[in-house]
Amino acid sequence: MKKMKNDRNAEFDIVVIGAGHAGCEAGLAAARLEMRTAVLCMDMESVAMMPCNPSIGGTGKGHLVREVDALGGEMGVNIDKTFIQSKMLNTSKGPAVHSLRAQADKHRYHFEMLKTLESTENLTLIEDEVIDLIAESGGSAGGVIARERGEITAKAVIVCTGTFLSGKIFIGDDVRESGPAGMSPAKEFGKNLAKRGFPIRRFKTGTPARMRRESLNYDEMKEQCGDENIVPFSFLNEDKDYDIEQISCWLSYTNERTHQIIMDNLEKSAMYSGNIVGVGPRYCPSIEDKVSRFRDRKRHQLFVEPEGTDTDLMYIQGMSSSLPVDVQKAFYSTIPGLENAEIVIPAYAIEYDCIDPLSLKPSLESKLMENLFCAGQFNGSSGYEEAAAQGLIAGINAAAKLRGKAPLVLRRDQAYIGVLIDDLVTKGTNEPYRIMTSRAEYRLLLRQDNADRRLTEIGREYGLVTDERYNRYRLKKKRVDEEVARLREKKTDISDFRAFLNRHGEANADETPNQSFAEILRRPMTSYEDIAEIDDETRPSLGRNEKTEVEVILKYDGYIRKQINEVEKLQSLESKRLSDNLDYNSIGGLRLEARQKLSEIKPETVGQASRISGVSPADVNVLLIYLEKMSREKNI
Repeated sequence: MKKMKNDRNAEFDIVVIGAGHAGCEAGLAAARLEMRTAVLCMDMESVAMMPCNPSIGGTGKGHLVREVDALGGEMGVNIDKTFIQSKMLNTSKGPAVHSLRAQADKHRYHFEMLKTLESTENLTLIEDEVIDLIAESGGSAGGVIARERGEITAKAVIVCTGTFLSGKIFIGDDVRESGPAGMSPAKEFGKNLAKRGFPIRRFKTGTPARMRRESLNYDEMKEQCGDENIVPFSFLNEDKDYDIEQISCWLSYTNERTHQIIMDNLEKSAMYSGNIVGVGPRYCPSIEDKVSRFRDRKRHQLFVEPEGTDTDLMYIQGMSSSLPVDVQKAFYSTIPGLENAEIVIPAYAIEYDCIDPLSLKPSLESKLMENLFCAGQFNGSSGYEEAAAQGLIAGINAAAKLRGKAPLVLRRDQAYIGVLIDDLVTKGTNEPYRIMTSRAEYRLLLRQDNADRRLTEIGREYGLVTDERYNRYRLKKKRVDEEVARLREKKTDISDFRAFLNRHGEANADETPNQSFAEILRRPMTSYEDIAEIDDETRPSLGRNEKTEVEVILKYDGYIRKQINEVEKLQSLESKRLSDNLDYNSIGGLRLEARQKLSEIKPETVGQASRISGVSPADVNVLLIYLEKMSREKNI
């Protein structure tokens, strides 16, 4: 580990507070952009820690990991090194919602990311607790005050505190000050932020029990195997063949006996006793929440997932709880496969401080303190992937700010990262925010398979995409574009076409002569592999992901064009800038609620203003008229 030259008076360009998934991406991005970077963490064991589910990706979240990778981030590379099972979800649905999920070896994931941080130039990893910010005379962030090292000066600070900030763990009536996984909490930093006027609130999340592998009865559960053909997360590994022995997960269900035990003891849950004041995630509720809110449901599914290859612990996904340990033992024992389960670590809820994300700019810079950036669960989000995405953007933008470069703000039609950040800073959130495919208006444009096409050029512009990655991207794009053009031009022989239809049970299908291969591929049951039967020697040898992208581009061509047209119509709103100093109370015609919301959030564009809750289309028209009037007066 690299040491500071002067422990008491080190100077850095950027200091990152926290080394979870947000902090790792923020620190790596800043250091790779040649910023002298310090990453501070409470405990070295917390680096890229997985205190909750030991997996990366999933519905919507897999898109974020691909986008982080396309921009030059590390999460996809790291999970490709350390996964023990890989599975593509939603393959029975359209390509817009296909999402990759990988079960991680959580200890190897931590270790590999720690090695990456330690070997990165310009990055210093420090184990210490941050207790306050250093504020410059002009009101900008000038570093941090650490408990052991005192002042650590910097030109910018990125806050990625996760669930450590004033953390409390709840197991029934047992309440203790604690960070995740029993680590020490950061007790003072949140209080000092509140004293400085930052809008601090309390959120909560939970984690299920860990059980001893050998105490479970797998004959009573349904085995969940990984995919035979493994698809990696990182585009750098697209052509790599993975020959590993994947470890199975297992599916089981609660039942009416389980639910009765939970309902009989509901008042003992910290969530229902009033001990917890923080707001929990709606889309990842505790088992007592599920049973209480959905009383007509006879059962709820749960997944038993391994935490790694060298550990005996199994994670019970889908059953977080804050009930006492004795009640947990009672209800877990009613579940098939868990009858004799030995609980090693009980389920618990954790409450922590976070910030109202409406106090952030779209660049993730604070509106209250210049050169202070925020990312991850501190911003009110939930999940490793959401944290990593924000950390990467915060790291890029902190470096861009110090270089005098415009910030990277991804639009909603460019990336799920754009949707995530825009939702947080424009709409805010009253609960831990989780990305979902349904949050994106342009899902067909934001597919997993085209994340590199959407974002690699942007990552290159901001300096994170290496020559190797960029050259691979350009070659792939060239091969895909050439094949799409070839299939649009190439016509099929009518006799070959008829034979093809007969072999695929479509003898009565339309047999219009001279159809292009692109038109054939648009048939619902026809794949790119199928048309190889009637293709000739001009057909190139493409990689698996290249074939997927060619097929999706052609099969969904009409829908994609329609979404592109919709985006182009809305772009005019995004191009109309709004000044930070604009006095909305002076604009006649704006409703009172709109004036209040616009004054509070200070949107940067009319497009962002249009997405603020409480701003109506009529209010947007008033803004457009006002801007046009100001423009005319300026030109007179």
